[in-house]
Amino acid sequence: MAFGQRKSDRVHFQHDHSVNLMAVDGTWRRGCVLKDISATGARLEVEGSTEVLKAREFFMVLSSTGLAFRRCELRWVNGSAVGVEFVTSTKRKPKS
Repeated sequence: MAFGQRKSDRVHFQHDHSVNLMAVDGTWRRGCVLKDISATGARLEVEGSTEVLKAREFFMVLSSTGLAFRRCELRWVNGSAVGVEFVTSTKRKPKS
């Protein structure tokens, strides 16, 4: 997704907001800084190696207890900066 073709407005932060990326199965965790966020995705600055992000799908954990999180899919990597898109379930169960 090109920078000028955003689906929704981004919120840029003046102060660092620390979050974590965590594998869906919990096998790895990476600290990162949330640079900006929208309803559909976010831009993050990853601490350490981005090699573990090859999994393409992971959680962005927003709280220290892990109760606030978003499921993400990797969109792009540029050095330590990464772009993620939030995975949403659009399928609904039919009413019985």
